Amino acid sequence: MKKIFFILCSILLISFSACKKNTSKDTALYQCPMACEGDKTYEEPGSCPVCNMDLEAVETVTETEMSSDVISETSIFNLTSTWTTQNGEDLQLEELKGDVLVMVMIYTSCKAACPRLVADMRNIEAQLPKDGKDHLKMVFVSIDPKTDSPERLKAFAEENVMDTAPWLFLRSSEDNTREFAAVMAVNYKKISPLDFSHSNIISVFNQDGEMVFQQEGLGVNSDATVEHIKKAIASK
Repeated sequence: MKKIFFILCSILLISFSACKKNTSKDTALYQCPMACEGDKTYEEPGSCPVCNMDLEAVETVTETEMSSDVISETSIFNLTSTWTTQNGEDLQLEELKGDVLVMVMIYTSCKAACPRLVADMRNIEAQLPKDGKDHLKMVFVSIDPKTDSPERLKAFAEENVMDTAPWLFLRSSEDNTREFAAVMAVNYKKISPLDFSHSNIISVFNQDGEMVFQQEGLGVNSDATVEHIKKAIASK
C-alpha cells in the first residue's frame, strides 16, 4: 500500500492536466409557419413578430460540447509522452484507455531478473479467462531505450512467443522512461554498458489508467494480481 500511495503522490506532482468534459444538450427551434422572416428561427416558443401567428417547432438540434471522458488526477493517461511499439507505431498512453493494463519494466539484454519477470507475466496471462482478454494489454516497458529499438523489441517478442495480442512492448526517450519509472515506483540504475539494476514490480491499471495493485518480487504467488485483473476487467 505504501508503494501505491507513493505512486499516487508522484502522479499528482506531474504538471499535466487532461480534464475534459462530455456534455450534450437538445435545443428545439421554432419558426413562423408563414415564413414571414424567411428561414429565421427562435430557440423559445412564441408568436411571429410580423403576422402574430404562433411559432411552430421545426427541428431539434443536439449540441455536443466535448467528446472525451474525464481523466482522473491519478491516471497515467495524464502523461503526454510518446512511446513506440515493437511494430514501430507511435502512441500515447491515453490511447490505451479502455483496456486493463498489466505493466512491467524490463530490458531485453537482461540475463538475470528480466527472464523471470517475463515468466511471471506469462503465468499471470495464462490464468486469465480468454473472454476477458479483448480488454487486456500485457505491457513490457523498456528501461534501456538506447539498446531496445523497435526492431529489437520485435525480435524479443517473437523469441518469447509474445508477438500477438495481448502482448505489447514499448520504448521511448530516456527522459520519458525515467518519468514513467517514477510513476511506477520502479528504481533502476545502469551498472555496465548493457546491465541495469532495477526493481521487480508488476503493476495493474484499470481501464481509466488508475493503479489498482502491484506485485513485487520474482516468482511470487500471483493469485492476488490475477484477482485484481479479473475485477478490473469485469468492471468495464
